[in-house]
Amino acid sequence: MRMDINCDMGESFGPYTMGEDKKMMEFATSVNIACGFHAGDPAVMAETVRLAAQYGVAVGAHPGYPDLLGFGRRKLETGPGEVKNYVLYQVGALSGFLRERGLRLQHVKPHGALYNLAAIEERTASEIIAAVKAFDPGLLLVVPAGSLCAEMAVSAGLNVAVEAFCDRGYLASGELAPRTLAGAVIHDPEAVRERIVLLAGSGRIPTVDGGQIELKPSTLCVHGDTVGAWQIARTVREVLQEAGVEVAPMGKAP
Repeated sequence: MRMDINCDMGESFGPYTMGEDKKMMEFATSVNIACGFHAGDPAVMAETVRLAAQYGVAVGAHPGYPDLLGFGRRKLETGPGEVKNYVLYQVGALSGFLRERGLRLQHVKPHGALYNLAAIEERTASEIIAAVKAFDPGLLLVVPAGSLCAEMAVSAGLNVAVEAFCDRGYLASGELAPRTLAGAVIHDPEAVRERIVLLAGSGRIPTVDGGQIELKPSTLCVHGDTVGAWQIARTVREVLQEAGVEVAPMGKAP
C-alpha cells in the first residue's frame, strides 16, 4: 500500500509569514504551492519551489479565487469561463518557477472555496477540469472523495488523486465540517494520530457527530496554516510508516 502526504505551502505574502514551510518539507511528499491569488507572491513562490527541489518533494499548483483578504475561503460570483482562466493563469505562473529549477508540475489542487464549490457544482468543476486539460492532460487533479468533481474528472479522462484531510473534521455526509463548527479544525497531533490509525486500519475516519464514514484516499492533506502543522505532518508520516504503508508522492509510478 502507498500513500501521499500533501501540504499547502507558499502562503506567506510580502512581509507576512504564514506556516513553517521548511519544517513541513521534511515530512510531506507533495506540496501544493499558492499561486498569488489567495496567498503567495512571486518571491514566496520562487522560494517554496527552491525548498521543494532541495527536499525532493513533488510540486502541485494550488490555485484559488482572487481573494487575498478572505484567503480564498469566500465564494466569489464568476461569469462563464472566469474560473477556467483563473486556474490557467495561476498554474502557468507556478510552472515558470518550476521550469527554472528543472522540475515538472505533478498536480493541481484547487484551494478553499474553489475546491469546496467544485465538489458540488457542475460549472465550477467543469471549468477547473477544462483548465487542467488545456494546460497538461497528464496532470493529476486532487479531488475530495466521493465528490461531483471526482466523478466528472474521471469521465473527462483525467487522472485523479482522491484526498482525505488529517486536520479537518467531517460531516456524516462526507463533506468537510464548516470551520465555524466545533471540531472542524484539529490541532492536536495525538488526535490526528488516532484518526490516521483508524483510517490506515479500517478505511474509516471519525465525523464531528461521533460517527464514522468510509474513505479510500490516495493522498492525505495537512493544512500548512494549521497551528503546529509540521508536528501533525510528522505524526501522520510516523503512523503510516508504522502501519507498513509506503509514503511516496501521489504521481510516483507503480
